[in-house]
Amino acid sequence: MAFDIDYKAIGKRVKIGRIRRDYSQDKLAELTGLSNPHISNVENGGTHLSLKTLIKIANALELSPNDLLCDNVDVGKSGFINEVVSLTDDCDEVEIRIMADTLTALKGSIRERRSYFLK
Repeated sequence: MAFDIDYKAIGKRVKIGRIRRDYSQDKLAELTGLSNPHISNVENGGTHLSLKTLIKIANALELSPNDLLCDNVDVGKSGFINEVVSLTDDCDEVEIRIMADTLTALKGSIRERRSYFLK
C-alpha cells in the first residue's frame, strides 16, 4: 500500500509553531543547526525532511513530533485536541465559557453546511 506524506502540511505546522514562538527562520535555523534555506524549504514543503530533522525542529519549537505530523497520521485527531487544549491554558473562566459557546455554535454551523465545506 502506497502512502504519501504531506510535507506541505508538516511545513505549515512548522511555520505556525515558529511564528507562535516568535522565532525568525534564522533563529529556528540557529536552534536546530540547520541552514536558513533548509528551514524555508521545510516550511514550504519543498524538502522531504528526515526523522532527525523533524525531531530537531520539534524540540526547538517545544512541540511533539505528533504536533507536526498530525495531518499525516490516523490518530491525528488527538494532536488537534491537544492544540485546542493548549490554546486555553492561560484563559480565565469567562474566556473559556465564551470559547465553549463559540465552538458549540461553530460545530452546529459546520454540521449544517458540511456539504459546502467538502466541495
